[in-house]
Amino acid sequence: MKLITFLSSPLEQFEILPLFSLNIGNFDFSITNQTIILFLICFFIITLFFAGLKPSTQSLFIVPNRWQSIIEGMYMLVLAMVTDNIGGKKNQFFFPLIFTLFFFIVSMNLIGLVPYSFTVTSHFIATLALSLCIFIGINIICVKFHKLKFFSLFLPSGTSLALAFLLVPLELISYIFKPLSLAIRLFCNMMAGHTLLKVFAGFAWSLMSFSGILFIMHYIPLIILVPLFGLELGVALIQAFVFSLLTCIYLNDALNLH
Repeated sequence: MKLITFLSSPLEQFEILPLFSLNIGNFDFSITNQTIILFLICFFIITLFFAGLKPSTQSLFIVPNRWQSIIEGMYMLVLAMVTDNIGGKKNQFFFPLIFTLFFFIVSMNLIGLVPYSFTVTSHFIATLALSLCIFIGINIICVKFHKLKFFSLFLPSGTSLALAFLLVPLELISYIFKPLSLAIRLFCNMMAGHTLLKVFAGFAWSLMSFSGILFIMHYIPLIILVPLFGLELGVALIQAFVFSLLTCIYLNDALNLH
């Protein structure tokens, strides 16, 4: 009975719990576990960046320390991503956006691997809000640079009039679903991985409540948890990279119309 009860609710870890209730009229400004994690992520990012600076001059070290080496490694990774996937002379103008986006998603993904923490990116509404902000910003940039030529995104050059009636609706649907695909990809990968970890951990914990051979068997899911945790760590980094990479590709399409 204990085993069935524990394994029947592996999604409890994704529940948003109000810590301090605050309602003003019809608006809910309550502080939840998700809010606390987001504040911790912002504090961690700021602390990490300032930890790589000299306390006296607030500048970088000539010989990098440990934290500065981490930041420089991520800097070079994102810079290569931006340079390779956003064409034109203004590609580095968008580097701060992509670097902040990558670092923010990495932090949200990794902090969810800490026991008794909360994974913000395991909620579809959070990933959808993030992808919609990026998508709206890209559209504003595209309209600013190209004005009415923006609509050429939905009609590839050299297309005949007969095919235009078919291609324009298909291109429009594909374009609208871009933020949705970004959100679903990140949400599904993070939620599935964390659920799998919880199932194996719950199975091991339930077997520990028995005696004899069942107690000995709890080492099997514990051993399996080690490579699964490493896999989830890799997924957290890869999904942040994929989200940032697709943002670069969408930016390239907006800046360099076909």
